[in-house]
Amino acid sequence: MKTFQRFSFFVAFLLQFLFNTYWTMEAKAPGDIIIGGIFPIHESVQEHDSNNSTAWSCNRLSIGRLSQSMIMVYAIEEVNRKRELQNITLGYHIVDSCGEVAAALENVQVFMRKTRDLNDPTLPPVLAVIGGYYSEISVSVTRQLNLDKIPEISYGSTSGLLSDKNKFPSFMRTVPEDDHQVQAIIQILKHYNWNWVGVLTTDGEYGRYAIERLQIHADKAGICLAFVCVLPESLKEQRIMHTISKAANKIIESKKVSVIISFAKQNHMMYILEEVLQKPGGRGKVWVASDNWSQSTNVLNTSRWKLEDVGTVIGVTLKSSDAANYTKFLRNLDPEKYKNNSFLTDFFDLSGTEESKKDQLINLTYPYGLFSIQLAVKAITQALKDVCVKNKCTPDSLKPSEFKDALRAAQFSMDGKTYSFDEYGDLNSGYDVIVWKNQGSSIDMKNIIGYYDIKNQKLTFNSHVRDLRQFVRGVTSRCSEHCRHGTRRRREDSQPVCCYQCVPCPANHFSNKTDSDDCYKCDNATQYSKEGSGECSLKKVVFLKWSDEYHIVLLSFAALGALLTLIVGIIFLAHWNTPMVRSSVGPISLLLLLSLFCTFGAIPFFGGNPSVWQCQARQVFFGLSFTLCVSCILVKSFKIIMAFEFDPVTQGTLEKLYKPYLIIPICMLGQVVICAVWLAIKPPKDTWENDIAVGERLKFCDESLLPAFGAMLAYIGLLAIICFCLAFKGRKLPGTYNEAKFITFAMLIYFISWVIFGPVYVNVTGQYLPAVEMVVILISAYGILFCHFFTKCYIILFKKEKNTKDSFNEVIRRFTMKDDKDWDGNMKKSICRSIPNDSIKIYHSSKRDFKASDNSSGILNPAMETLPTSDTRRGSAPSCPCGRPLIETNQAYDGPITVTPHPSHPRPNHLLIGPRRAPSLRNGRFVWLVYGRFLSLLVSELAGSRAQRHEEEERKEEARKRGTSKQKREEEKRRQRLCN
Repeated sequence: MKTFQRFSFFVAFLLQFLFNTYWTMEAKAPGDIIIGGIFPIHESVQEHDSNNSTAWSCNRLSIGRLSQSMIMVYAIEEVNRKRELQNITLGYHIVDSCGEVAAALENVQVFMRKTRDLNDPTLPPVLAVIGGYYSEISVSVTRQLNLDKIPEISYGSTSGLLSDKNKFPSFMRTVPEDDHQVQAIIQILKHYNWNWVGVLTTDGEYGRYAIERLQIHADKAGICLAFVCVLPESLKEQRIMHTISKAANKIIESKKVSVIISFAKQNHMMYILEEVLQKPGGRGKVWVASDNWSQSTNVLNTSRWKLEDVGTVIGVTLKSSDAANYTKFLRNLDPEKYKNNSFLTDFFDLSGTEESKKDQLINLTYPYGLFSIQLAVKAITQALKDVCVKNKCTPDSLKPSEFKDALRAAQFSMDGKTYSFDEYGDLNSGYDVIVWKNQGSSIDMKNIIGYYDIKNQKLTFNSHVRDLRQFVRGVTSRCSEHCRHGTRRRREDSQPVCCYQCVPCPANHFSNKTDSDDCYKCDNATQYSKEGSGECSLKKVVFLKWSDEYHIVLLSFAALGALLTLIVGIIFLAHWNTPMVRSSVGPISLLLLLSLFCTFGAIPFFGGNPSVWQCQARQVFFGLSFTLCVSCILVKSFKIIMAFEFDPVTQGTLEKLYKPYLIIPICMLGQVVICAVWLAIKPPKDTWENDIAVGERLKFCDESLLPAFGAMLAYIGLLAIICFCLAFKGRKLPGTYNEAKFITFAMLIYFISWVIFGPVYVNVTGQYLPAVEMVVILISAYGILFCHFFTKCYIILFKKEKNTKDSFNEVIRRFTMKDDKDWDGNMKKSICRSIPNDSIKIYHSSKRDFKASDNSSGILNPAMETLPTSDTRRGSAPSCPCGRPLIETNQAYDGPITVTPHPSHPRPNHLLIGPRRAPSLRNGRFVWLVYGRFLSLLVSELAGSRAQRHEEEERKEEARKRGTSKQKREEEKRRQRLCN
């Protein structure tokens, strides 16, 4: 440490010899405790020849910096005047840094203890130093002062490097570090969307640190530095001017760069503006000035250039204070009292009146300096109070290290606010934002329009200033134009981040902010967007709405079908006892009508806004109702087959199986099981399909368990196939009683519609998918309704003559008189089993001569009726010994027709056509007159001999022709086959 101290003194003396700087350039005032001050009262040094050697001297007096030194004088005098330290007085010793590190190190030697002891041992020590202004000067000076543990309080050095207490333990400042200033500048750029800017700076600690922090924060904010020009601190003017010329040309040539950020020193900015404004391309820019020159009046030659030529100057400056008291101090300033202030003496010795000189000092006072310098004096005063006044110490006994610790811990007030140094020795007071404006022949650099709060990191404009656009005049500084909403920025690999192309967002993506880097995906479930959209729109929910014209048509058909079903039911009930209703098995028909009504009623469940209960109810309701419908048709088909089945064995089996009110529940039970399993395992539910069309989402019923849905339809189809087979077998039976043709046709309609439904249902998508099933259900229901009931209703209402007993008997008689090929079937076989073989031959021979009598008639009531006894060509029909005719007819309402021996006594020739049970007048059955005179003639032929002789002759003739008994046996077998 001692070696370094001796080296520092050697350097100081060497610099003094080289630069030929005079020790008389200083300002002094006596006191118990001396406070040092270092200010850039001269802004540069000048090289000149002296005694055949190169020498340097300070030049370019800065009136503003001189005023800053007087602020320190004013603040110290106020402390002494108010006796804040009681009997302790403060003195000062101010030197000039000349804006150069070498000059500052030379002049600061007077603050060192050994130097003062060498010059005058009686001088009190310098307890603290206020200054310097430039960061690179403070970096060097504080290291020098730290050798004697002298704390330095800067009023303008803002480099963040000085916050490192390991390197600069004695340094403190009453201004924030540059990182906060850079953040304030970034917020200004972001406020006006300037992202393509140029940067100027002076090569030094301040400039390098500012550029480093600017680059970091600019990258975060998406701001690009189009160019960075570093101006050297070289003392050689030729080199400075060469670099300034290059920087000016860069500014002029960058057409897209309209905003320049400058951290340069005042003298550099003076040359830059002079060079730039000489060409039109350099005018009308926006200059963002750091605290280095934002309030420096000598950077612009107002005698040659106007503010309009420069453009707009937005400055970031340190916090300011009320200047009223200081202005009063300058007005009352007596130069004669400050003969020890060589800077002030030289200034007043210049040409001009004393008042004009005072005006210059007042007008060129930096407001931020007034705040920061006074605050530094107050910090020193408060530390002295804490150490000496409270602890009763003397200035001689005060140790520098003790005072430094007290200074770091001091809390001091100004303008009603309390301040203190943080752990880094900084005081975060904030920044003011100013804009230069014309004020007569001069420029107002105190026009504060906003402030930056360091704690909240927020830039706020004053209430009377709505916006800076009136100052910037719509200036844009961008590499690329803004990407509007609905587009995103796309950059090439070689391009800076601020240079890009605007690309539209693809479909179903959006960007809702300017200059978005990404397009954000819409929620495809509920939203969509077209290409180049700035927002997502809600998808239109589609389903088969009640107001849809197709839905209205289908509902109209369903309502019409339900209405027709009710009308048919009313007609059947009104004509309940007529032959047509009775032959249709009235109770089953009503049950069939009820199922059709429910089927039509299921149609509305397939439309509208789907819900869970609706999705579960519609298929179950349709499945059960249509299963009931097909089950009723199955029972009716079964009855038709039984009624006209003449094979006794088959007929007996069918009669045992025919239990209509048991068959229907059994058929329904199968469908109930299928639906119950479906609802229990995975019931239908309402769900969404999001990709049916652009801007639409479909709400539909998902059957969930397709095998269960298929099983439900397959079960109905199985019952329909059984109905179809039974009906097809009985399609040639008598028309009045035969519904087989209509059942067959209805089932064909059902099969065709549902076969078409399968592939259509699988391939069709969208809101009209339920309409496909609705159409198929309507076709099936209407087919059954038309085929089963409309013909009957037509006969009941408009053909009443056919809805009589005589008309029904006539149909039966015609059915019995069909040609031979019709009698080769089951009816002939049944008769052959009941009548002897010989009688069959007679029947064949006489069938041609038989005609049903027009006078024969039957009785259509539940009573037994004898056949008519009118004469025929063959004679009258004989009667049984029991007193009743040999041939009787009886037909139960729900029983099959058979030809059997009379149940009252088993005589071979006494036949009963009808049920096997005995006829009864109480059973309410339907009596048919079937064969009439045809069977009377058959009995007469059986009693006569002509038929027997004819048969013998035929047999002999046949024996002669064939000649063998084998032929007879074959004939006999053929006869047997005929009967069987």
